[in-house]
Amino acid sequence: MTAPGAGAAPAAGRTPGRGRRVILWRHGQTLWNVERRFQGTTDVPLTETGVAQARRSARLLASLGPDAIVASDLRRAADTAAELATLTGLEVAHDEALRETYAGVWQGLTHEEIVSRFGDEYTAWKRGEPVRRGGGELESEVADRAAPVVLRHAEKLPEDGTLVVVSHGGTIRTTIGRLLGLEARDWESLGGLSNCCWSVLGEGARGWRLLEHNAGTLPEPVLGDDD
Repeated sequence: MTAPGAGAAPAAGRTPGRGRRVILWRHGQTLWNVERRFQGTTDVPLTETGVAQARRSARLLASLGPDAIVASDLRRAADTAAELATLTGLEVAHDEALRETYAGVWQGLTHEEIVSRFGDEYTAWKRGEPVRRGGGELESEVADRAAPVVLRHAEKLPEDGTLVVVSHGGTIRTTIGRLLGLEARDWESLGGLSNCCWSVLGEGARGWRLLEHNAGTLPEPVLGDDD
């Protein structure tokens, strides 16, 4: 029986007065991750290992009682999100604005091929300079399209609610940088995410704060477009 004047019990994983949370979850492993090929917007599916990673991580994230899920429409992210949807009963909102960085002629090349053919461009990017990798998008342009999607869905959350955003390493990093108010040249200071790991942003008095980064497992190598 509820005591007089007491409200309803908080949902699983929810702490009253905590504020809203956004969990940015990277997709599971793909063959191109293993081969260290730049995927970008190429629609590469999960490997069997990637599916297993998604299922394991989904069980952990489901225990946090998410209120909403939004995902990139690329298969590797959509299929990762589907594992959490199955456990929570939530519908997934898919948005192409959460896709990975479009990288033009870099897409499909291995890390070694990129460094060999486009070494100056790669080095400039790592220094934090605005570079259209392979003739594609600037990191700031990725943040311009992805961050508003996250904010729009976060605004719909109930008080102390949790949003899970299923996306890609580069897109997540630029989105975190934008939401934290960091200068674009400093986004590289945010390390990459391993497959099916996540970062957590919490709502604070002065905006969003980074509460966890690359969480979900013991440290593993970062294999992907953002390494």
